[in-house]
Amino acid sequence: MTAAPDGVGLLRAMLRIRRLEERCIELYSAGEIRGFLHVYIGEEAVAVGVMQALTPEDDVVGTYREHGHALARGIPARAILAEMLGRQEGCSHGRGGSMHLFDAGTRFFGGNAIVGGGLPLAVGLALAARMRGERRVTACFFGEGAIAEGEFHEALNLAALWRLPVLFVCENNQYAMGTALERSESQTDLVLKASSYEVPAWSVDGMDVEAVAAAAAEQAAMVRGGGGPCFLEARTYRFRAHSMYDPDLYRSKEEIARWTARDPLALQTAVLREEGALDDAGLAAMEADVAAEMDDAVAFARAGTLEPVEDLERFVLTEVPAA
Repeated sequence: MTAAPDGVGLLRAMLRIRRLEERCIELYSAGEIRGFLHVYIGEEAVAVGVMQALTPEDDVVGTYREHGHALARGIPARAILAEMLGRQEGCSHGRGGSMHLFDAGTRFFGGNAIVGGGLPLAVGLALAARMRGERRVTACFFGEGAIAEGEFHEALNLAALWRLPVLFVCENNQYAMGTALERSESQTDLVLKASSYEVPAWSVDGMDVEAVAAAAAEQAAMVRGGGGPCFLEARTYRFRAHSMYDPDLYRSKEEIARWTARDPLALQTAVLREEGALDDAGLAAMEADVAAEMDDAVAFARAGTLEPVEDLERFVLTEVPAA
């Protein structure tokens, strides 16, 4: 049985993601991060809650908004920010950038820039585990926009048909880029869609980290026990625009205000204060500790080195160690 998560630890994990993302915005605005940047601010409870249900042996597949998944999985902030700045000290040697964080050591298999692209990868990882006789769970995060893609239906069909150990985690933040769910899906009940593949499915409040942790623990136990795949819809909201280039004109200020009033960090802080588990001094100490970690990570990334030109063709093909 999975132990009940530590409430203060959950808040700290979410705070680390929030502060990391804020640093990313600063670095991007200063021109130190290139390319695209999709931040996870507002959705922290989903990554943190689900990771509580996983073991170090499980596999994780993220999205292109995966900085929070990666940090919650255990990739150090130093390695993430170095990757963002294109340094070879980054978790993908500086070749992947924001949308391609990868770390075999923590079994974090992306970071995928294609909407829904991680779904078939997760099914493949789960099939490999099955064929090797391993009891791994593969947790696959994706947005509700991926449900309109063919990969979603193919992945759920095969996972259900072969009873593969996949925990499908849909982060329903209401918008696929700038398109609201009801403008792109004739059926907006995502649990009903997943259930049509005979997959156990239910929804959870994605702003409540303890609720997410409890739901994920229940589903992961079902998957690990051989029950086949499960589907968890976490209803959440991104507080920032789709990407740094998005003018965010498709959402009203009133709607954003309603959701930000349910900030997962503020909700968890209120719970802990009510329980007497956290006071002002404890919260200030946590903030200072996390700020120091991010200061260190930014300095590490800036001091990193670019990959030498002579390594340009490395990793194109698998490198086989000499016998």
